[in-house]
Amino acid sequence: MLKNPIRATVVAAMAASALVAAGFTPAAAATPGTLISVQAEPAGWHGLTGGSSVEYWMTDSSGVARPASGAMFVPEGDAPAGGWPIVAYAHGTSGSGPGCGGQADPELAPLPAHRAAEDRLIQRLVGQGYAVVTPDYLGLGRFDTGAHPYLEVRSEATSVIDLVRAARAADPALSRTWTAAGTSQGGHAALSAAHLQAEYAPELDFRGTFAIDAASDVEKVLPFLGPDTPPLLSSAGTTSFLVSILAGLRNARPEVDVNSYLTERGRAIVDAAGGQCLDEIFAATGGLTSADLLTRPLAGLRGALDAYMMLPTSGYDAPILLSMNATDTVVPSPLHAALVAQFAANGVDQQVVLGTGTHGSVSPEQLAAIGAFLDRVNAAPPQR
Repeated sequence: MLKNPIRATVVAAMAASALVAAGFTPAAAATPGTLISVQAEPAGWHGLTGGSSVEYWMTDSSGVARPASGAMFVPEGDAPAGGWPIVAYAHGTSGSGPGCGGQADPELAPLPAHRAAEDRLIQRLVGQGYAVVTPDYLGLGRFDTGAHPYLEVRSEATSVIDLVRAARAADPALSRTWTAAGTSQGGHAALSAAHLQAEYAPELDFRGTFAIDAASDVEKVLPFLGPDTPPLLSSAGTTSFLVSILAGLRNARPEVDVNSYLTERGRAIVDAAGGQCLDEIFAATGGLTSADLLTRPLAGLRGALDAYMMLPTSGYDAPILLSMNATDTVVPSPLHAALVAQFAANGVDQQVVLGTGTHGSVSPEQLAAIGAFLDRVNAAPPQR
C-alpha cells in the first residue's frame, strides 16, 4: 500500500518490536493513555534537546484501543513545584499513511513546507517553560492501523489527550496542567480535544486552546462537489484533501458506502492514498477533476461527513484563541468567519487575532497574542 517501501519496512519493524517488547495484554491495551515505550532522542532532534519519542495506546472513534506514536519535549533544568505545564501541539496535514506524521520519526517522511515553522513554534514553547507533546495521529506514526481518519474529530481528540496521559506516565516531572494547540488540521484537532477533554480526561487540569488557521466547516462545502463541479473549483489542493477525507471516512466508517460515489479511477486513487504522504497524494491527484473521481454528488454523504468531521461550536469550558489569516487560501476566510460566528452565537469564550499571511503563518503580532494568551490561562500554578 505504501509507495515508499523503505518507510513501510521501518514502520512495520518498529511496530512489531514495540508491541512485543511492551508485552501488553488486551486488558492493559484497552486503557487510554497507557504508555507502550519511551525513547530518549539525541540532541538536535526536531532542533531541541530533551526530546523523546513516545508510543502509547489511544482509542479510535469506536472506542477500540489502537497503538499510536508521537514526540515529547521537556525544558532543561528543574521543573516548577507543580511540574512542567504541558502544551499538546497538533500538527498540520501530512498525509494518510504510516510514517507520515513525522513526530516520532521525522526522517521517515518528506518534510512538508510547514514542518520547519511548526518545529520553530515548538522550540519557542519549550523555551518559555512548557513541556510539549505532539502526536503523529492515528495511522500516521509507527503503526499501520489503516488509512488515517483525516479530520475525524473523535480520533484527533483522543490522539492528543491520550498522548498527554502517556507523556505524564513517561516523565513524572510533567504536571497535569495542559493546553491544546495546533495549526490547520492541528487546529481542528486541538479544538476537538478541547471539547472532549472534560468528559474523556477529567483527571487532567485543562486551561485552554490556541488554534492557528484551524480547518473548519469543510463538511458544509463537500456535499456540493460532484462530477459536474467546474474544474476551477476542483484544484489539485482541493482534490488531494477530498481524496484524503474519503480514504479516512471509508476506513473509519465502513458502513458508509464511499465506494459507490467513486469512479473506478477514483477508487484506485483513494485506495492508494490510504498509504501515502501528502506529497504523494498531491502528485497522484495533480490535473484531476471531480469528474475523474466521482460518479455522483457527495450530497448523500452529508450526514456521515457531519458526524465524522464537524467541529462542535458549543460546550467548551475553557478559553479559545483563534489566530486566523484573512488571506488564507487553503482554509478560505469565509470558513474562518463561519467558525467565529458560530462560536459567538453560542457564547463560546473566544479571542480572535487576525493576520494577512499565508495559511498557517504567524505574524509577530499573532505570536505575541499567543504568548499573552498562554500567560493568562496559565497564570495559576501548574498542578501535579
